[in-house]
Amino acid sequence: MDTRRRRRERINKEIQVLEVRVVDEEGNQLGILPTREALRLTEEKGLDLVEVAPMATPPVCRIMDYGRYQYQKSKKASQARKKQQVIQIKEVKFRPNTDEHDFRFKLKHARRFLEEGNKAKITVRFRGREMAHVDRGRRMLDEVASELAELAHVEQEGKLEGRQMVMILAPRPGAAARRKGGARSGGTGDAKDQEPPRGGQAVPHHGERQGQAE
Repeated sequence: MDTRRRRRERINKEIQVLEVRVVDEEGNQLGILPTREALRLTEEKGLDLVEVAPMATPPVCRIMDYGRYQYQKSKKASQARKKQQVIQIKEVKFRPNTDEHDFRFKLKHARRFLEEGNKAKITVRFRGREMAHVDRGRRMLDEVASELAELAHVEQEGKLEGRQMVMILAPRPGAAARRKGGARSGGTGDAKDQEPPRGGQAVPHHGERQGQAE
């Protein structure tokens, strides 16, 4: 038997103790009764005797419509699940030489993710000799955090993980309310999959970003 599984309440003849404390369907205390008497009273009402506090001495039982009770309990659990906000982590990838145009484009996606109530994983990837300039990646992460400060706080400071530097931004309370309906174009998936048209001369950002975003 798997002890991790929660056993349902014992009902009616499953209740084997000699006496129980009884609460009727209206919530009135009927006191301690022999279990046989409590079952007789329950049957007369056409209801069920349900053990609601098995660890009490004696156990507490309530007279109720058990089928309806189970339905209401299931309905409440379902409503509680619907109210729970599922927070996802959406990744936005940069390169240490990402140009200004792509930087703004990716920043827009990070902003949208935060406004939707999700966390944003900001990743700067390094290739080859770029590992000698990890300070550029750190400055880029600092700039992203600064640009999005009104929407998010830094949950995880930027740290180097292999050949990439990662920072996690979490939305501030009320961040979703800042989103103007329809003002920002949408899209799905990570920003890395939605590059703007390439071509033309890039405008360097602070004199550092001169390549195309990954």
